[in-house]
Amino acid sequence: MGAGFTGLALTGLLDREGFFGSKALAAEPLITPMTPRIAHLPVRAKSCIFLFMYGGPSQMDLFDYKPELQKRHGQTANLEQRRRNVSAGKLLGSKRVFRQHGQSGQWCSDALPHLATQMDKLAVIKSLYSDSFAHGSAMLQMNSGRIIQGYPSVGSWLSYGLGSMNQNLPGYVVMLDPRGGPISGAANWSSGFMPAAYQGTVFRASGQPILNLDSASGLTPPMQRDLISTANALNAEHLAKRPGYSELQARIASYELAFQLQTTAPEALDLTSETEATKEMYGLNDPRNDHPIALGPAPFGRQCLVARRLVERGVRFVQIYHGGGHQQQNWDAHNGVEENLKIHCPEIDKPITALLRDLEQRGMLDETLVVWGGEFGRQALVQGAGDGRDHNPKGFTYWLAGGGVKGGTSYGETDELGHEAAVDKHHLRDLHATILHLMGLDHRKLTYFYGGLEQKLTGVIEPEVIRGILG
Repeated sequence: MGAGFTGLALTGLLDREGFFGSKALAAEPLITPMTPRIAHLPVRAKSCIFLFMYGGPSQMDLFDYKPELQKRHGQTANLEQRRRNVSAGKLLGSKRVFRQHGQSGQWCSDALPHLATQMDKLAVIKSLYSDSFAHGSAMLQMNSGRIIQGYPSVGSWLSYGLGSMNQNLPGYVVMLDPRGGPISGAANWSSGFMPAAYQGTVFRASGQPILNLDSASGLTPPMQRDLISTANALNAEHLAKRPGYSELQARIASYELAFQLQTTAPEALDLTSETEATKEMYGLNDPRNDHPIALGPAPFGRQCLVARRLVERGVRFVQIYHGGGHQQQNWDAHNGVEENLKIHCPEIDKPITALLRDLEQRGMLDETLVVWGGEFGRQALVQGAGDGRDHNPKGFTYWLAGGGVKGGTSYGETDELGHEAAVDKHHLRDLHATILHLMGLDHRKLTYFYGGLEQKLTGVIEPEVIRGILG
């Protein structure tokens, strides 16, 4: 036992049963890792656009109308303000005006007047909860299902499970806010322990979206083609003797993709072919407001329009981060929720409305899943001397549209103060399972063998698909 003979014997028995050979198939190298694959389920959604509101938007000021919170504004309540820290604080009612909209009568505040016209397209989930009160780990959990780094992101799982519909563009694209990226960085779009080919490709927010696309060597396209084909052939020969070396596998794919991007990326990102009416709809010509850190709708509008062009060309997963830097530069409303809403809501309101309308007009909404939300919500209690709200993962809101979603649906409830999920509670692993389901993937079948386990986006606790929002 001490010399490890038991372990050797066990290894031999497992190998005889085919444990190591059969289970490691998922990690074997693929020369074309983004080859399209057949979905588990017959669904309409082909692509996903994930609009991530970095910082944590305030649910009770946007979609989760709470009359009791308004009525009790200024009263004292004992609530869990950080993990296992229950203390007294003053309740903070919303200053926003809520109205019901559309045939569905869904609630939306006056902070988002344009998006309010689209409520019949949205399935609003008001009863989500997660595990972390901290931005970094909460973002990682929302994007990868874990609160620690090293696990594949949602986009990586979709790329691994479905491949790409366009081999000349990245299958997974990330766009960041001009004010900066999320606090936990590239781990949010990492492929983790999967081959590196499944990680997100970041498009820059200003200037040239993809650096170094143009040849600096003066080679003609045919000469480049010959050079890359030769290099890839040599790399493939090298890879054949080193199975499982995903970095080389990704390098082969990246050389080929980089060559194709020289012609396909400029066309996909060129907005000059769009009509002036389309640019106006997305807010590309709108001025910024007078707040010093507000950007206005143009930057996010450009990104939403690019996202539509990318999914139109077969890109599987596009994630746009809105909000960067710290606190009022993103949705982190510690220093005042009213100021925060006045900065950020006008930046997203018109572009998201345009995206939904544009997809619908082009017949693409049914095959494009749109997801909106942040890493958590906000507290019902006031923070500080003004009208700040602290982090709150105990109850927050997401909405989905298109891609097989039942529009005009209000699902679940928080408690009467909007503090904690109370009716039809769902952990975010259920949201992940639902996104996979809508994209045609069974969360139980989408596995990757690593570290002796069949790893899943949804982890080891069995999730529940949120069927109340399915069309």
